[in-house]
Amino acid sequence: VESYRANEVIEAMLMNVDDEGNSILHVKEFVDHRRDNSALDADDGFTIRNGKRIHKRTTKGWFICAEIFGGETEWLDLKTAKEAYPIQLAEYAVANKLVSEPAFAWWVPYTLKKRDRVLKAVKRRGLARKNEKFGIEVPGTGPRGVQRAKDIDRATGTNLWNVAMDKEVKTVLPALRILEENERVPPGYSKIDLMTVFDVKMDLTRKARICARGDQTDPPLSVTYASVVTRESIRLGFLIASLNGLSILSADIAGAYLNAPCAEKIYTVLGQEFGDLKGRTAIVEKALYGLKSSGYAWRSTLSKTLREELEFEQCRGDMDVWRKPSVKANGEKYYEYIFVYTDDLMAVSENPRAILEKLGTHYLLKPDSIAEPSTFLGATISKRQLPGVDFEMWSIGSTKYLVEALRVVKSRISDQKYCLNLKRKVSGTLPSGYKPELDSSPFVDDDTAILYMQLIGILRWLVELGRIDVCAEVSMMSAYNSMPRTNHFHAVLHIFAYLENNMNKEILMDPTDMEMPFIEQAEWKEFYPWAKDEAPPDMPTALGRAVKLLMFVDASHASNLVTRQSRTGVLLFVNRAPIIWYSKKQNSVETSSFGSEFSALKTGVELLEGLRYKLQMMGVPIDGYCHTCVDNNSVVMNTSRPESTLKKKSNSVAYNYVRYKCAADILRVIWEGTKTNVADMLTKIHSGPERARISGYVMYDAKVPNEYKREIKSINLRYTLQPE
Repeated sequence: VESYRANEVIEAMLMNVDDEGNSILHVKEFVDHRRDNSALDADDGFTIRNGKRIHKRTTKGWFICAEIFGGETEWLDLKTAKEAYPIQLAEYAVANKLVSEPAFAWWVPYTLKKRDRVLKAVKRRGLARKNEKFGIEVPGTGPRGVQRAKDIDRATGTNLWNVAMDKEVKTVLPALRILEENERVPPGYSKIDLMTVFDVKMDLTRKARICARGDQTDPPLSVTYASVVTRESIRLGFLIASLNGLSILSADIAGAYLNAPCAEKIYTVLGQEFGDLKGRTAIVEKALYGLKSSGYAWRSTLSKTLREELEFEQCRGDMDVWRKPSVKANGEKYYEYIFVYTDDLMAVSENPRAILEKLGTHYLLKPDSIAEPSTFLGATISKRQLPGVDFEMWSIGSTKYLVEALRVVKSRISDQKYCLNLKRKVSGTLPSGYKPELDSSPFVDDDTAILYMQLIGILRWLVELGRIDVCAEVSMMSAYNSMPRTNHFHAVLHIFAYLENNMNKEILMDPTDMEMPFIEQAEWKEFYPWAKDEAPPDMPTALGRAVKLLMFVDASHASNLVTRQSRTGVLLFVNRAPIIWYSKKQNSVETSSFGSEFSALKTGVELLEGLRYKLQMMGVPIDGYCHTCVDNNSVVMNTSRPESTLKKKSNSVAYNYVRYKCAADILRVIWEGTKTNVADMLTKIHSGPERARISGYVMYDAKVPNEYKREIKSINLRYTLQPE
């Protein structure tokens, strides 16, 4: 029981924060409590077992008043509140001197003690964590880091880090104005140090950066932020290209930051990386990497060029997507696009080379990077032509990244500490019948916990690259990042074994129109007379072919056997292309499947609104309402019949929000059986054949190139120590 309770405490700490650590509590705070006659008195709170007094495990007769965000309050029984918010409720019990009550005495001290142990362990690992990324050792900074990079190359028989350093020195020198030996530094300039920083890119290539010590300057906060294009915008770019018959070229700007002027007055003394120039004084004239203002300076410089020289306009739905109206040779009007991820560009146009050539007059584009994308942001990009279709469409896979990830994983688990190898034949994503929340195996040591976090990081990026078939499992296992157990570690290795046996999965940006049954709209004017689909006031004129939206929503009611929380799964398609997939545990505990399904639908509608706004601001026509599929008939009835009512406060916000959007005809809801509701794989753990069947509706099997097959075979021979 204590093991399960520990998992519950750990999950409670993670479920109430987002990816950046910001609070996302459903309950703002607990404001009151009461008890009835069925609650135990202090004298009756113990039982005798083997001659020892033991607290009775009961929550009977106690009720907690919770203030929900929005100002409303709701009374919950203690059992429900404890399972959903154990840490917050324990702190409330201490503050209100309830710990001595039988309903609190048996669990509050343990919960707070476990919380403190988790935080202490995480801080300890942070101090002991090695410099690694994707399982590859990354040298430290400064002169010792340079020496370590050379040592790694010698130990591995490669020159990856040395090549990266030599390349960077040649790139940085034009950004510096080296003073003559007797020349003085101009007044008003501050000294700053340079250091070499090493990194591993998303495609696992080595990167060296000569950076300025940004911590030695203090620029205004307004010049320290720079955004990048989102992954869903990139998917939309490939889809729009296939939809309107456009071409795509990608390019990489060499030394991007160094094209922007330095926003600060600084100078430096060159180090040993610069060879014969060591010890010389130089004025920093360009935005060196490492300066807090460099990202902003580069983005501002590139934005000015795109706006004034190339006459592109920013898309308000994603400020790193740029559009420009154009006309095809056949007279058809459409939009050209440029997608910007720092120094990586992707141009979508009937003639994208003309765009890049004009941009090349302002910046140096790496010659070998100007081509149809084969990899972009770590994803493997290719073209596919389905049977019966007379055009090619873009596909997004993860094979190249997965091959290198498997090499890293196998090298880490085959050392003397673990002596493990991935299983050879795996059909399911997790071991049969495995429930991570019920795992009571011992906690792993700090080194294994750090490795566990690294493996989860690799898996999360694979999900971003399109491995929708493991999205739910990766989300489940991510909940134990802070305090993983031994079997949690082996379950994550099982996911990698599944991926190795199913390497050829990819998603297609299929622009083919969908044939969907017509859904009749209910009469909502009496209930929501003000509801209407309001277009953004600054929305551009829609050009090109229209798209249809399809959304699948599912919730696994009370699937967590410890906390009884449900899991939300949402899968959004634009035409036949999957654009957004979402799997996350719900913050509240619902007492019925209707409540969990409606909460999931609310999340889906929020994602849908964001996608619709992005499409509108990109100038893409949207054909009608979003065809929304759920497998709970009560949800369908309550979003299709205006006369239905709901009284429970915790569901009322989601209930009225969704109905309002239905009244505005943004979506119409229809029932879809569980067997064909593809969002089911985002909420549940399936057997191998069942997961293959469901994922087959969304993902396609691609032929794995022979070079990748040979690499996997070589990795297996290198790291296989003994059979499982």
